[in-house]
Amino acid sequence: MTFAEHMKAKARQLHKALVLPEGTEKRTVVAARRIVDEKLASAVTLLGAEDAILACAKEAGVSLEGITLIDPALSSKRKAYAAEYHELRKHKGMTEAEAFEGMANQLRYGAMMVRLGDADAMVAGAENTTGNVLLASFQIIKTKPGIKSASSCFVMATDKKDLGVDGSFIFSDCATIPEPTAEQLAEIAEESAESCKIYLGADPVVAMLSYSTKGSAKGALVDKVATAVKLLQEKRPDILVDGELQLDAAIVESVGKSKAPGSPVAGKANVLVFPDLQAGNIGYKLVQRLAGAEAYGPILQGFAKPVSDLSRGCSIEDIVVTSAITLAQAGN
Repeated sequence: MTFAEHMKAKARQLHKALVLPEGTEKRTVVAARRIVDEKLASAVTLLGAEDAILACAKEAGVSLEGITLIDPALSSKRKAYAAEYHELRKHKGMTEAEAFEGMANQLRYGAMMVRLGDADAMVAGAENTTGNVLLASFQIIKTKPGIKSASSCFVMATDKKDLGVDGSFIFSDCATIPEPTAEQLAEIAEESAESCKIYLGADPVVAMLSYSTKGSAKGALVDKVATAVKLLQEKRPDILVDGELQLDAAIVESVGKSKAPGSPVAGKANVLVFPDLQAGNIGYKLVQRLAGAEAYGPILQGFAKPVSDLSRGCSIEDIVVTSAITLAQAGN
């Protein structure tokens, strides 16, 4: 079973409700039809003006049977949602009128559905920028208690069955935080450990990566990674984490024993935390393009409830799989 098939099976088992705010986007409408037909969710809601959604579905040649349509501007819940939004943002100077106006926005409305339990997960980004999706999520869904910064991970599935979890790894952060502080690196690692449990079904073994292994090189970049390790060990002694480690020392047992003897992580890592976004983004694309690995993501992590951001160049299958992945988070 591939990773995508595994996530779809988990979504079917959990039977959670999904909201797709971009209800007038053609790929999203077709994906909604497939999500319902494949029984990946207990309910699927498309947001937007109803006539526009109907026209989009007609153009795509798909039925909307079994799919709920909501126009945020006309919704009976808009006033209640606006009251909650105002409560969340009044410290920033937002007025009640501004909150009511804000709830006509499909992304904000979808995020509020998730916040208030009218949906279990949200997937957007086929026509909205990452910035817009993240802003609505930060303002309304917010991050988990004890987590200040949301981040992202990729599930990388390789054919190297002797490495990671049967060849699969969590790579973080490859899409969200450009230059993380030591504190943010620790949070990225903490959330990536949770992602390992959810997506790979394995106990996380977390390597904090660097160009140095256990003091083999010196410098501020190395110090930041080492500090992040200490912060996470203090906060979450239950997470198996070590660093700083070079990539080969993290995943190759013989190298790990040589470069970091005694490390409980070296040579066994299944979660790889990169020191910054440049390294992470380059790293996952190298593995994807040169090693032929399957890359699933970016998957957002750290939010209080499940939300995912799509690439605007996504395919219908991308939306379906991302929805399954996001719904799989709803059981945790």
